[in-house]
Amino acid sequence: MSYLPPTFDVTEETLAGEVFVLAVRGEIHIATAPEFSQRLNEAIAGGASALLVDMTHVSFIDSTGLSVLLNGLRRITRRRGRMVLVCDNPTVMRLFEVTRTDETFEILPTREEALERLQG
Repeated sequence: MSYLPPTFDVTEETLAGEVFVLAVRGEIHIATAPEFSQRLNEAIAGGASALLVDMTHVSFIDSTGLSVLLNGLRRITRRRGRMVLVCDNPTVMRLFEVTRTDETFEILPTREEALERLQG
């Protein structure tokens, strides 16, 4: 029996000249978390102070992925920056709710709302 490699991709862009966006697609788990962590850490180390993590196309996240997000939030907060997540997938939102990190993260259902929050 063979397994397909996990679906995972991260793209980067800057919006309105000040908001750094990491758009994540696929699954964030133990196999993909190291790359996600690296990209998130590079964005923060590169000076991003307004970080939007667009998880609109994330189909699954486990505790390893949650740990990456928590570490990213801690790092950007120490630099007096902000991180907002975009997520409207009920399956992904369930992890945040069960772990009560939906109260830790700013999570909005659309990129537009997240961008407004970061700029406001």
